[in-house]
Amino acid sequence: MATFITLVSFTDQGIRNVKDSPDRFGAFKAMAEQLGISVKAAYWTTGSYDMVLIVDGAEDAATTLLLKVASLGNIRTQTLRGFSEQEFRGLLAGLR
Repeated sequence: MATFITLVSFTDQGIRNVKDSPDRFGAFKAMAEQLGISVKAAYWTTGSYDMVLIVDGAEDAATTLLLKVASLGNIRTQTLRGFSEQEFRGLLAGLR
């Protein structure tokens, strides 16, 4: 399982319907679970991004999930692959 950190920005449509955001998140979480993805954390934020999501799952499933959600028109995303300390140590071991 890989960890992904997703930075979410509302589109014009998404901010017009911001009151629906918690309900949309519930639908997102259900869709994630159907794809075998675990939502570890979700935060609504202020600043450059409107939400931060942390999910664990297979890369192809995570990509499918984010494409499905983005196609609804309420958000745009930037997704980063996150590595735990142990995972990163394993990557560094390959440098020797």
